[in-house]
Amino acid sequence: MLFFREDTLEYFIQQLFNGLTLGSIYGLIAIGYTMVYGIIGMINFAHGDIFMLGGFAAMIVFLVLTSVFAGLPVAVVLLAMLVVAMLTTSLWNWTIERVAYRPLRGSFRLAPLITAIGMSIVVSNFIQVVQGPRNKPIPQLIGDVYHIGAITVSLKQIIIIALTSLLLVVFWYIVNKTALGRAQRATEQDRKMAALLGIDVDRTISVTFIMGAALAAVGGTMFLVYYGVANFTDGFVPGVKAFTAAVLGGIGSLPGAVLGGLLIGLIESLWSAYFTIDYKDVATFAILAFVLIFKPTGILGRPEVEKV
Repeated sequence: MLFFREDTLEYFIQQLFNGLTLGSIYGLIAIGYTMVYGIIGMINFAHGDIFMLGGFAAMIVFLVLTSVFAGLPVAVVLLAMLVVAMLTTSLWNWTIERVAYRPLRGSFRLAPLITAIGMSIVVSNFIQVVQGPRNKPIPQLIGDVYHIGAITVSLKQIIIIALTSLLLVVFWYIVNKTALGRAQRATEQDRKMAALLGIDVDRTISVTFIMGAALAAVGGTMFLVYYGVANFTDGFVPGVKAFTAAVLGGIGSLPGAVLGGLLIGLIESLWSAYFTIDYKDVATFAILAFVLIFKPTGILGRPEVEKV
């Protein structure tokens, strides 16, 4: 068959690798969605714009360092971009939680949803006013490319996939093996009982928002490094797809969030390669609907137990 010709197989493997890279970025954002939902049962729709904010913070650091301290090693520049982006987004998300979400925690369920959409608009418009509406390109930071036969693998792709894998392991360990993780799981199960047992519920929720923002910042930085451009609208589409990834993998599950991100990245890459690119988003959401029909909790999600 034509499909198994060597050049066609190599093209397929190339698209697989491209899809894994894109899916890794979606997975980083999706973990933030699933962590916040797991703790307080609310979707932080400003999370996509926090991801975009992280990309802009990383871009500013890159431009400052490369213009003032020319000749710095790439590793130092990338590390500085990540640190500043994580600090910036963490401060923003902490402020959003304190100002916009905490006062409405006991309100009716639609109030936090409306507030989340409002905060998304605030962050997006703030960046538009401060940075302007045009694309902000940067020079290529990591240009190393490796050729394995007809397959091309760039160093930045390897970094993105490796970093996502590392962060998934680190955050899984934090949630499942540390005192903070126990506090998060207790807060998820019953906030009132957790408070009676001496857990600082407000602090636990704030830390969860900070952790989600830090992951979004890493995703935003990697998105900037991979595509080399930033725009104030960058938070919307990746944010929606990352939310879709969290639902597909099982909202509330960290491995599920990354798995959902990888699946969506692979679907987009393979659909764009073998069919028309115009319908790649339609394919993504159609497959999501198909999966949820047969498994409403997502691939790795658990049925929600109603408390009485």
